[in-house]
Amino acid sequence: MTSKLIIERSTEGHLATSIPALDVPEKPLSELIPPKYLRDEEPRLPQVSEPELVRHYIGLSAKNHHVDKDLYPLGSCTMKYNPKINDWTASAFSEIHPYQPEQVSQGMLQIYFELEQQLCAITGMDAFTLQPAAGSQGELVGVLLMKKYHEMQGNVKDTILIPEAAHGTNPASVAMAGYKVVEIKSDSEGLVDLVDFESKINDSTAGFMLTNPNTLGLFEKNIEKIAALIHDVDGLMYMDGANMNAMLGIARPADLGFDITHLNLHKTFSTPHGGGGPGAGPIGVVEKLIKFLPSPRVKQVNEQYELVFDLPHSIGRVHGFYGNFGILIRAWTYIRMLGADGLKEISKVAIINANYLMHKLKDVFELAYDKTCMHEFVLSAQKQKKQGVNALQIAKRLLDFGFHSPTMYFPLIVKEALMIEPTESETKETLDRFVEVMTRIAREVETDPDILNTAPHTTPVGRVDETRANRILNVRW
Repeated sequence: MTSKLIIERSTEGHLATSIPALDVPEKPLSELIPPKYLRDEEPRLPQVSEPELVRHYIGLSAKNHHVDKDLYPLGSCTMKYNPKINDWTASAFSEIHPYQPEQVSQGMLQIYFELEQQLCAITGMDAFTLQPAAGSQGELVGVLLMKKYHEMQGNVKDTILIPEAAHGTNPASVAMAGYKVVEIKSDSEGLVDLVDFESKINDSTAGFMLTNPNTLGLFEKNIEKIAALIHDVDGLMYMDGANMNAMLGIARPADLGFDITHLNLHKTFSTPHGGGGPGAGPIGVVEKLIKFLPSPRVKQVNEQYELVFDLPHSIGRVHGFYGNFGILIRAWTYIRMLGADGLKEISKVAIINANYLMHKLKDVFELAYDKTCMHEFVLSAQKQKKQGVNALQIAKRLLDFGFHSPTMYFPLIVKEALMIEPTESETKETLDRFVEVMTRIAREVETDPDILNTAPHTTPVGRVDETRANRILNVRW
């Protein structure tokens, strides 16, 4: 639809760009590109003026919901505000190219080096690779590091343990790396069931992938015992760092017994999130795993920075260049702006905000686990489901009030789950508005359920026929 709308505005002769004159010798395209890859006809590109082009994209932006517009309480994904100074810093380096010689890329290499040092200080890890382009890719890299370690040790291991409440990318990454997944149950408190856990550890256990705080927003209080049991069979502890926003300056993964951790820079360090754009999922490791990290690595030698490629035990490159620099520099800016005290304050406020919302809403909806949470918590719409309205309909109704919905139906162990994470960015006034709307929706379930069954009503696109959309999939305009 986007392409169709802009093409409909096309008028021959209208231009939004001014291309500078060619200042290098011109060559026929056939000399630059193999003929089989050349088009037979000109591409059908719209011709629009710059104002029309800008209005088109601003119009789309106004129709979309985003964190600059209002609260985006997407639990376990940490849709936090992106400070605009991050964009300003990144723009200063926008014309740098990864193929530039090292001697004229010292600023870029320094930022890579400093960001690695910052992430090490925050997590307690001994080294990081900044190459992975997303948390999910970081997971795969982490499991491949695990695999390389066991191969070098001569260990024969084929299974990795994962909690039943884990993010879906965890088992996917394990399977892609060639391991078998062994699921660990949760106990009555929403934590790792130690009895089930101990019964499934054996010499074939390569490691344990654990999110801490977990996807219910609860801190794994038995983490040190869990780590000791894994290490007893020469397994490795892997921390899914999706929820690190709750632990900055409070707890470090390495101190808890983790050997590998990934960080989602969009979730914790304010880089852009979603939309299929560039991301970053750095992987940190303890000393014994450093030699396996992807190449190249940035090192400082006599006040100069250089790329080191000669890493004989490395698992190899996992990114076309050295990582998504435009994203990494945004995280570097965020950390430099806040400093150690500011980062700790982030987590404290995120925890306070989540517990405030949980306290306000726990009598309106069912609370999955009635205990102090970290940065997020999980409600259940089971009570509303019995009255004919499910979590999806509640989420759609929220759109009418300008709020994005929380995560729905996850973790899978909570029926009609609504996972809510306000982050540290939101004021008490915004949180109170959210409570007021959620309370109103709960009343509507009892008094006017049809308004939920037909929501949303005020959005640019109304309620869609989801069954038909899935059966007759049309991804082109």
